[in-house]
Amino acid sequence: MNMDKEQIRFLENIAANGHVGLEQTEYDGWELRFTHGFTGRANSIQIKGPSTIAPDEKLAYCEKEYASRGLPCLFKLTEADRDFISYLEQRGYTAVKPTDVMILELNDKNTACDETAVLKGVRFSSGPEGWFEPYFEFEGLQDPVQQKLTKEIHAKVSVDKIYIRLMEGDRVAAVASLAIEKGYSLLHNVVVAPAFRGKGLGKKLCLAAILKSKECGASHIYLQVMQNNPVAVSLYRKLGFEKQYTYYYVMNHADEFRKTVETAV
Repeated sequence: MNMDKEQIRFLENIAANGHVGLEQTEYDGWELRFTHGFTGRANSIQIKGPSTIAPDEKLAYCEKEYASRGLPCLFKLTEADRDFISYLEQRGYTAVKPTDVMILELNDKNTACDETAVLKGVRFSSGPEGWFEPYFEFEGLQDPVQQKLTKEIHAKVSVDKIYIRLMEGDRVAAVASLAIEKGYSLLHNVVVAPAFRGKGLGKKLCLAAILKSKECGASHIYLQVMQNNPVAVSLYRKLGFEKQYTYYYVMNHADEFRKTVETAV
């Protein structure tokens, strides 16, 4: 872990603004998010600040709130919350899907590249016009309800957004998006079309995102990558991203995780 607890909390808070819940409530320093079980980030509890209520009372309240919506009580916690994770594990909770947060400081040295070559075929936009369709296709997201929820989540994000499409001829070959706040650019929704994988387009897409983030005034770009995705982790390391900390989803019915928050990063 390279960041201290205060730095982790800062980055977690601004990352949460880049992927919101459709319903969000504050409860004694915690933020509760609900989005009909679609994605972990939009259906979990995040520690935003200090608490005053006893943990047992708070946990009982949260379990009731999630149960009333037919959802497992799910926390998104970092290794800085190790004591609280242990508390939950003693009450039958399980930590799953470890995800690393990696960051790259943007400066002239690590952004040096052939910009003309990198940006060839890349399209940037502040809105998602023409972006959702390839994103859904590449992710295999065919459920109309989940597509609708995805669009609603994006529409509710209030920080600056950039949508990226990488073209091969007249076809979209890869997509990603950025959410920029307080000088930090969150790179997410990175996906390459199956037919174009293994051709270096993931690297080109990330380099374009890095250049655009710097152009927009960001001092850092960061991302979240599951530990069980070694190909992506290797790519990000080669681009200069460094792991800062790990977060986990901690839930009271781990066997339900696959059914309720399948896309959980």
